[in-house]
Amino acid sequence: MIYDLLVIGGGPAGYVAAIRAAQLNMKVAVAEEKFLGGTCTNVGCIPTKAWLASSELFDGIKNAKKFGISVENASIDMRKVKARTNRVVIRNRKGIEFLLKKNNVEYFNAHATVKSLHSAKIGDKEVEFKKLLLSQGSHPIKFPPFDVEGVLTSDEVFSLDEIPQHLLIVGGGVIGVEMATFFSTFECEVTIVEIMDHILPTMDADVVEILTNALKKRGIDIHTKCKTLSVDKKENGYKVVFEDVERFEKSFDKILLSVGRKPNVFDDVKSLGVTLDNRGNVVTDEHMRTNLENIYAAGDINGKYMLAHVASKEGIVAVTNMNGKESKINYSAIPSVIFTTPEIATTGKTEDELKRENTEYIKGVFPMSALGRARTLEFNEGFAKILADKENKILGVTVVGPMATEVLMEGVMAVQNGFKLEELVEHIHPHPTISEILMQATEDALGMPIDK
Repeated sequence: MIYDLLVIGGGPAGYVAAIRAAQLNMKVAVAEEKFLGGTCTNVGCIPTKAWLASSELFDGIKNAKKFGISVENASIDMRKVKARTNRVVIRNRKGIEFLLKKNNVEYFNAHATVKSLHSAKIGDKEVEFKKLLLSQGSHPIKFPPFDVEGVLTSDEVFSLDEIPQHLLIVGGGVIGVEMATFFSTFECEVTIVEIMDHILPTMDADVVEILTNALKKRGIDIHTKCKTLSVDKKENGYKVVFEDVERFEKSFDKILLSVGRKPNVFDDVKSLGVTLDNRGNVVTDEHMRTNLENIYAAGDINGKYMLAHVASKEGIVAVTNMNGKESKINYSAIPSVIFTTPEIATTGKTEDELKRENTEYIKGVFPMSALGRARTLEFNEGFAKILADKENKILGVTVVGPMATEVLMEGVMAVQNGFKLEELVEHIHPHPTISEILMQATEDALGMPIDK
């Protein structure tokens, strides 16, 4: 059988592209050797947020007295948290499989090896195709001195059956700070080490300050500009030697290495002659095409943005172009969301980026503590920030606080569609809601704040 499209990889890029291709009347097959849903569904976004839902609820119980509620003897059963998380993951996997079947996409739960520009072997079956979408995803980076038995990455951390007493998290990026938030909720002593100047290295200083203070209030020990010199496995854990201002050592039950991911580019793809960049990512143009006419790549494998929502959009862009309709992805308003406490959500340009580019800009800021809805939630940390050019065109939006990840979408639409400050502020925002903070920050940018 000759398929119009073979998709290798059933993650957010692959399964979304397959469904869209089928909707466009293409004969489609998907090959996924592990589980449908890829990193996001199985060892990324979904299980992380399931864990964080448990820790957020537990946090609320611990602080219930603020709301006039007394709760005693609350405890965590990590095995039950894990069981619930597994149910959520399996439900998502089954949902994807149902959608593929509903759209007449043929699904192979087997390894696919590309043999030529128009043929592949899936398991023990030879197939032919007209177009190929590479969406094999990525894997966690692991390197010395962390190539020691038992060191966890984000792929293995969900196997834990109990909360460690002392946890080292190497890497203060998104995965690191989210996991630190979870474990610190349950009387786990968490240490974060980050080789860069601060945690969340791509975020503005005002965002980093809020989160750093919040993590320290939770008892998390943070070391920046810090190198790990050695890791020694002991009977009951690890002895680790670090260096920042001076050398020091600490002992831990568990270590989580969260320093990024690398694309899954195997020898079969390399032998085709697909162009790779110096980091090993498959190079694509704005249409998701590789240097080979019938081969496209989407998601983590192209290394542009390792985010599930970007991968899905790239998959749709690829399939649209395969069908002769020009489509490009707009990377100017990619939303980035972090599920810490407080939540962090950004889109468009950051203030640091504008400074590096020597771009003149207007800034509006409104504190979360002055917002009515935040007060009802007993939440005082955070703010919203609106950045615009000298003509008042909105360039970037940042929200730090409760529900920040939910209210950001208004900012995404504003940046992507080139809204001006005057246009955003004209929209009537419901009261009392967290979404009002974007209106308040916009008023501040215009020099006419009402509640500040």
